[in-house]
Amino acid sequence: MRNSYAEATVGSLRAWSAAMEVTKRADAEASTDTGTEPNPRNPVCSLRHFACEQNLLSRPDGSASFLQGDTSVLAGVYGPAEVKVSKEIFNKATLEVILRPKIGLPGVAEKSREQLIRNTCEAVVLGALHPRTSITVVLQVASAGKGTCGCVLLASPTEDTLLNHSDAQLLACCLNAACMALVDAGVPMRALFCGVSCALDSDGNLVLDPTTKQEKEARAILTFALDSVEQKLLMSTTKGLYSDAELQQCLAAAQAASHHIFRFYRESLQRRYSKS
Repeated sequence: MRNSYAEATVGSLRAWSAAMEVTKRADAEASTDTGTEPNPRNPVCSLRHFACEQNLLSRPDGSASFLQGDTSVLAGVYGPAEVKVSKEIFNKATLEVILRPKIGLPGVAEKSREQLIRNTCEAVVLGALHPRTSITVVLQVASAGKGTCGCVLLASPTEDTLLNHSDAQLLACCLNAACMALVDAGVPMRALFCGVSCALDSDGNLVLDPTTKQEKEARAILTFALDSVEQKLLMSTTKGLYSDAELQQCLAAAQAASHHIFRFYRESLQRRYSKS
């Protein structure tokens, strides 16, 4: 039953994807932004526009759309719900992530991102409170900028991975959409989390939340997942050449930028519940 609901949601997500393309420009001018001014020389203030709306779908237990620059993702969460015996874990919930591309069937790139997102979610979701159940996160890419393609390889926080152009901003947006959908579903978590991507150009300048053009011209691209309590690193994936000092610089900039994202989370939730 759970799988059939998840598949049904994919159809709803695809329909929303088409509508999102029409309304994206109008949403970009809405007041739901980060309140920061773009400045590529100042990594703390270079975040693109954010927009978020929760509880869009009726079948999932929670849902959220997240727009970040020219990248938008819709997420739906099911659970805690019944789990197949083959996937049952006796002491915690089984967490699954399904990522659907904007066009076509999921491939290696989507499966790899699913693993990254699942590992991040498992680090914060209190699955021990719901043993022998299933929590499923379904993500539908509505818009991923121009030129998004290629593959992502799984990495631990200390490993490097291959990350093709535009995948960094898509992965960060997927992480943010998943977090807001989990919140909407009321899934217990020890902290919120967010995704932040950054790029280093040939001169060593750091740009947070890079555009597709900036990613293509970058010497190195790094994406981090951070929690909201102490801005601890939950996941990292990188591409390109960089020094240890530059890695620490990028991580520090991402941690500073995460404060803006978590503030946007709070403002978005306040707007939603103040209306209800």
